[in-house]
Amino acid sequence: MLEIIVLALIGLSGGDEPRPPGKAELAAITARGRDLAGYDAAAWHASDAVMETRPKPGAFQQYIAQKTAKGWTVAFGRLNEKRDRFLIAYEATQGAKPDRFTVKPFDPPRADAGFVLAAALGIETALADFTNHFEGEQRPYNVYVLPAPKDRLWTYLLPAQTKAKVWPLGGDVRYLVSPDGKKILEKRQMHKSIIELEQREGDPSQLVAGTHSHVLSETPEDSDVFHVLARKPAVAELVCTEHCVFVVEPDGAIKFVGKPDDVFQKK
Repeated sequence: MLEIIVLALIGLSGGDEPRPPGKAELAAITARGRDLAGYDAAAWHASDAVMETRPKPGAFQQYIAQKTAKGWTVAFGRLNEKRDRFLIAYEATQGAKPDRFTVKPFDPPRADAGFVLAAALGIETALADFTNHFEGEQRPYNVYVLPAPKDRLWTYLLPAQTKAKVWPLGGDVRYLVSPDGKKILEKRQMHKSIIELEQREGDPSQLVAGTHSHVLSETPEDSDVFHVLARKPAVAELVCTEHCVFVVEPDGAIKFVGKPDDVFQKK
């Protein structure tokens, strides 16, 4: 018998019901979510490749991943003292296979004043705000930076996976940062509380979808797509808002399913 895991459903309230987002908006959410998943995988495999070279202690302090026409490139380095350059000590470039990266060292480090510098500053800006206003669960977080329209930056803080086969969802924030990485233009709390979704024992084919509720918005979030793509086995996720139900397919595509009353046959 097929099984649907229902984690939580929110109650309905009166008033005018908002229209569900259109295909273009849902496609944009999917694209950002897929890039988040790509960033995460690139950082993981590139870090493994760099560590295989046995870098000197202190050779770099952080990494920045960037999607190019040929695949992902990950720069490992640090900001200089004037904070006007990012000094790249290692650069890992994605090869023919997604999990294969070629590492190129730079001695002396190569200075970057473009996207990598802005991304590093954007991370610091977002982290400062996140730390100063943090009200959630104390746990490790991962940081991601993606290009945004008009040369701005999307900077994300998502809870890191700390247990095998357990994927956290929630407690995440997205920032829109100025092109120089120094100013927050917009802040979006995507989810508040964190839920831990564990891989269930038994036949994975019996699990057709997971479900979680949204209380902060009427649309799926970028991190919903990321979560679906990161979780194994890959299954769809139903996202339930007050007035809408969406499904995030295993490939990250989002579809509007209907109203909660209709989807769950409430009486």
